[in-house]
Amino acid sequence: MQSNHYDEEYISDLNALFSTAPTRVSFEFFPPKSPDMEEKLWDSIHYLAPLKPAFVSVTYGAGGSTRERTHATVKRILTETDLTPAAHLTCVGASRGEIDEVAQEYWDMGVRHIVALRGDPQDEQKGYIPHPDGYAYACDLVEGLRKIGDFEISVAAYPETHPEAASSEQDIDNLKRKIDAGATRAITQFFFDVDIFLRFLDKARDRGITVPIVPGILPVTNFGQLTRFAGMCGASVPEWMQHVFNGLDERPMTRKLVAASIAAEQCRQLRRAGIEEFHFYTLNRDSLTLAICHVLGIRPQEIACTQKHAKL
Repeated sequence: MQSNHYDEEYISDLNALFSTAPTRVSFEFFPPKSPDMEEKLWDSIHYLAPLKPAFVSVTYGAGGSTRERTHATVKRILTETDLTPAAHLTCVGASRGEIDEVAQEYWDMGVRHIVALRGDPQDEQKGYIPHPDGYAYACDLVEGLRKIGDFEISVAAYPETHPEAASSEQDIDNLKRKIDAGATRAITQFFFDVDIFLRFLDKARDRGITVPIVPGILPVTNFGQLTRFAGMCGASVPEWMQHVFNGLDERPMTRKLVAASIAAEQCRQLRRAGIEEFHFYTLNRDSLTLAICHVLGIRPQEIACTQKHAKL
């Protein structure tokens, strides 16, 4: 006879999700490039809005290539929903005056949260070259933002070390400079090995970094795309994931179930280690993130919204 007994440790972990401090989440979106993508983005925003995230961030293309679209998306979130938007800003391809102008526009608009990043090189072969009249690095950008307004400022962190850093120690020193300049939170690059994040967190705390360090969670929808992206940003992909996703290219529903299961288990392990906040890279898709949040005990709540086509 088949046993109905469940692993006691697993059940204990699930019970803890609902009995301890509530899990906090935030979501990242990217600005749309076409009318169809815009409709998909806003469907996703309205689908996830009832989960009451702490904030939702909107990315910013290399060299400010999505500046206007980012600005428009942030403004619409601010005016048409009850969500708190966080606008990405980078150092690439703009002078200090131009970046300060954008930041001032955000402040005047009512945006109080900036994700401050160095940004990707405009030419990958030449590598990153600071603008001669710009902010050279993210720590400089953070310092500049502090002079414009009392922003909440999030910065990037890399559990597996930034690809351009000489060592993990140098990378953590760079994170410390950003925090010392005035950043209030760090959001990590995505990762899949929980132990990698926890070791990084210990190193950061030992270095005197006390601000929240929020794990970035990437629900996998396309494994081939993931491996290419991971190669560019220095994130490792465990071999077991390749075996798990093998054969699912033509089975999208099964692939989604597997992806949700992997990310939910990752969050469960992090919760067990005391992590209570997660940042989801949604890729403008909502179903996987919604499913993972459901497992974490985060359920839809009432939220004001002017859009009639909202799904919830």
